[in-house]
Amino acid sequence: MDIKLVGRGEYDRATEIKAFDDTKAGVKGLVDVGTVNVPKIFIRPPNEQTQFATCHPPNMQIPVIDLHGIDDSDDLRKQIVDEVRIASKTWGFFQVVNHGVPVSVLEDMIHGVIKLNEQDLDAKKVWYSRDRAKTVRFNSNYDLYHARAANWRDTLSCTRPAVDDPKQLPSVCRDETIEYTKHVINLGDQLFGLLSEALGLKLDHLKEMGCAKNYTCVCHYYPACPEPELTMGSSKHSDPSFLTILLQDQIGGLQILRDNQWVNVNPISGGLVVNIGDFLQVMSNDKFQSVQHRVLANRIGPRVSIACFFIGQTRTDQPDKSYGPIKELISKDNPPLYRDFLISEYHGKFVSQGLDEKPAFHHFKL
Repeated sequence: MDIKLVGRGEYDRATEIKAFDDTKAGVKGLVDVGTVNVPKIFIRPPNEQTQFATCHPPNMQIPVIDLHGIDDSDDLRKQIVDEVRIASKTWGFFQVVNHGVPVSVLEDMIHGVIKLNEQDLDAKKVWYSRDRAKTVRFNSNYDLYHARAANWRDTLSCTRPAVDDPKQLPSVCRDETIEYTKHVINLGDQLFGLLSEALGLKLDHLKEMGCAKNYTCVCHYYPACPEPELTMGSSKHSDPSFLTILLQDQIGGLQILRDNQWVNVNPISGGLVVNIGDFLQVMSNDKFQSVQHRVLANRIGPRVSIACFFIGQTRTDQPDKSYGPIKELISKDNPPLYRDFLISEYHGKFVSQGLDEKPAFHHFKL
């Protein structure tokens, strides 16, 4: 494999991006050939590195919610609903433990993503694509051609139709993906029920609105970075989803923006990170918060994370569905803050800009 990226002097960004993309080797390809300096297409502007301080004390942690025994008692369920409400309103993020997904399934999924990324390049190239219509695609930086700076990561994305038809999935991680998504879908249904109740709605309200209808499973592989202070694993962003369930390994690096400070989301063994997406902030009329977050690059690696984005009824379904503030939450004293929009309309805005631009749901504010 021949990767010729110029150093810190002469620089033609468009040419450099295309040269990197044409290798179809991703960031791991740079590491494999012994890159010791981060290419300029990955370097963040200095002000973005210092825009917000990291929160101190560094051991401050997002809420952790224990789901053990949730169906055993009405009082316990009410307590958990209250915890979900507070976390969704004040943090937009929480971690769940005793969620019913076996630790072995979590570990196998992480190992499956590692196997995919560490196989021979020719095997990975088969999946490399920027065609968003594909149900399975592998690439580095979906926004590579219009982001201000590329992120130090490679990604496999697979949508629900691919998981429902496993022959479409890469064989190297097929079984792991099928087993993991099966459990996460069940957990998603449970969480949507808790979130419905936390909004004062009936248990199946959000599910009946189609919030859990479709999902995209995004598997990120963050190679060790020789100069992590110059780049990011993932730029600051909020999620284009109703809800996101994230599995991360034990390396760390995920941070959320709270009160203009970056707060570490420290990994919990066997835990899963849950965060409110942009669509649910709109539907809740700002009762729940979709919070910006990022991932730091790291000298240690690879770091692996798997995000399951619950994205509702999209244009692949018939007909395209409109979403907006839930009418049961609207009153004279609490008027709608957003207009209705199509998920496809939102995604059109989201993919037309870099990951770290203004959150797309802001475009639908009244």
